[in-house]
Amino acid sequence: MGSTELDHLVVVAPTLAAGADFVFRAIAATMVPGGEHPAMGTHNLLLRLGAATYLEVIAVNPAAPGPQRPRWFGLDRLAGDDEPRLATWVARTSNIERACSSAPANIGPAELMTRGTLRWKITIPSDGDLVHGGLVPALIQWQSASHPAAGLPNTGYSLNSLKLLTPDAELLREQLKSLGLSDAAKISRAGGVPRLAACIGTPAGKRLLG
Repeated sequence: MGSTELDHLVVVAPTLAAGADFVFRAIAATMVPGGEHPAMGTHNLLLRLGAATYLEVIAVNPAAPGPQRPRWFGLDRLAGDDEPRLATWVARTSNIERACSSAPANIGPAELMTRGTLRWKITIPSDGDLVHGGLVPALIQWQSASHPAAGLPNTGYSLNSLKLLTPDAELLREQLKSLGLSDAAKISRAGGVPRLAACIGTPAGKRLLG
């Protein structure tokens, strides 16, 4: 299916300001503006976590018309007073069509998206929801010469590890194996709803996000 690896983490928030505050309180990082996603009516903030890895805060853009379809990352299910949260992750692949052929059926088709001059293909479930509560990542294939993280300021933050907690650890292992991501994150069995936790290296030491 070509190489597949972690690309970025996604924090969903009712507003970008709320998402930025959530990240700052957790890891004392200041996000920088990303841009708008016209096809989804969303916009984002970004934080570099490595040469080809970043953290994204994404929210509905109140100044943009809504799409004639469910938005990605479950954003239509987010109420105005909901707390921001580390909701999911995105995995980069070099051949998204081939990767989709062996992926869980509900991961959705690969669709072309844009933000400014950036272009990419990404899988989006038809209902816009998160797969396995966000623990199964969307797949992305960038169509730009350089990764967007390379253009972000390097402020000393990095992703040390990603932990996925779920009541159904065996199912999740099979789902990630089908995507070639068996070693991308640590899976742990835990009660309650599926959730993610990221260990972030910061200038002040390791901090937990999620």
